[in-house]
Order: sequence, then C-alpha cells, then structure tokens
Amino acid sequence: MEHLTDLATNPTTWAALATLIVMEIVLGIDNLIFISILTNKLPEARRRMARRVGISLALVLRLALLGTVAIIVTLTAPVITVLGHGFSWRDLILLAGGLFLVWKATKEISHTVNPNPDKKDDGVLTIGFTAAIVQILLLDLVFSIDSIITAVGMTDNFAVMVIAVVVAVTVMMVAATPLADFIHANPTIVMLALGFLLMIGMMLIADAFGAHVPKGYMYAAMAFSALVEALNMMARRARRRRATRST
Repeated sequence: MEHLTDLATNPTTWAALATLIVMEIVLGIDNLIFISILTNKLPEARRRMARRVGISLALVLRLALLGTVAIIVTLTAPVITVLGHGFSWRDLILLAGGLFLVWKATKEISHTVNPNPDKKDDGVLTIGFTAAIVQILLLDLVFSIDSIITAVGMTDNFAVMVIAVVVAVTVMMVAATPLADFIHANPTIVMLALGFLLMIGMMLIADAFGAHVPKGYMYAAMAFSALVEALNMMARRARRRRATRST
C-alpha cells in the first residue's frame, strides 16, 4: 500500500482518486435506482429515513469489505464447476443478486400494469420498513462487492479507495431523495426505472456466467432511454399547455 502522504504529493494518485470516484458514483446508480423504487412503496413519512438507513448500510458494508480486501480479492477464484464452467464466490453472489433483481423488477412491473390489483395491495404501502431495509441490505452487499473489486483493480492505495467510497456514498445520500421524488411524481419514469433494474439484473446474471458486457453499453442505453422519456415528458407538457390555452 502506498503511504497516505502520496495522496497530497503524487499526481498519479490524484488521477486514480478522481477516476475511482467517478467509477464508484456510476456504479452506485444501480443501487440508487433500486433504493428509490423500493422506498417509494413505504409510507411517505418513513421514506427519507429508509433511504438514509439503506445508504448508510451501503457505506458501512463497503468500508467493512475494504477492511477485508485481501479476502475480497480471493472471491474471484473458482470454487465450483458446473457444466465445465467455474464459478467463484463473486460469480455466485452476482448470480443471486441478478436473480433477485429480475424477480423484484418483474413483480413490480406486474403490479404496475395489473388493471385489477388486490385490495390489500392497493396504494403505495406494499412493504414494511424492516422488509425494505432487508432487501436494500441484500442488494447493498451485491453492489458493494462489485464496487470493491472494481476499486482494487484500479488502485492499491487503501486511502484512495476509502475516500472514493465515502465520496460516492455521500453523493448517493444527497441524490437519493430528489431521484425518488422525481420517480414518484412521474409514473412513466417508474416503468423506465423498473426496466433499468431488469436490465441490470440480466447483466449481473450474464457476468456471473462469464459473459462480461462492458457496463458502458448498459449506461449508454439507460441514458438514451432517459433522453427519449425526457422528450416525451416535454411533448406531454406542450400538449397540456396548448389544451389549456384553447379552453
């Protein structure tokens, strides 16, 4: 490990820190979308608290995993072989997380498009606070392991990794409520976000089976979809303004 003073004197270390912060923030988008959708199912008074608890747990998990970085690195070694393909602990964790995301996104999409929801499922309160935190914690674990392995692959400076994780999680904390409120206020964005979760889940499953797809492709697709939806929202507002002026 490089000495902490390198952070103030070595330009290479600063470059690694900046790159890693950006990478960690981008990787945190997946987690943030999931937290936003899940906490919007809670009573309004408890949503902000659930987001803070969920994101705080993400920070604790990532810092704890950084403390066991030597063990985390070994998670990429194959532990079982199925049909000639070796699976590491990281692969198995990504597979479980991907399957969970696919199941959760599919369930939420079904609930959203169902024209005759159950009476007990009517409204936004469909999960309890504890259930929401448990689900957030499970996905925090998946995304945290992927995040730490990415960090280890980019630098061996422990201080840089800690600072990057803290900055990224702080950005998540600041952005969580505005993002969740925006998703809640725009029903079409909910479906788009659920589609993102479904895509993220499939990417995790593919990665677990060794079919690594550069995440830049996924984020480019997400950005393009978001741009199209933004244009649709502008078009709807324009139609409403014209309708208002004509009446």
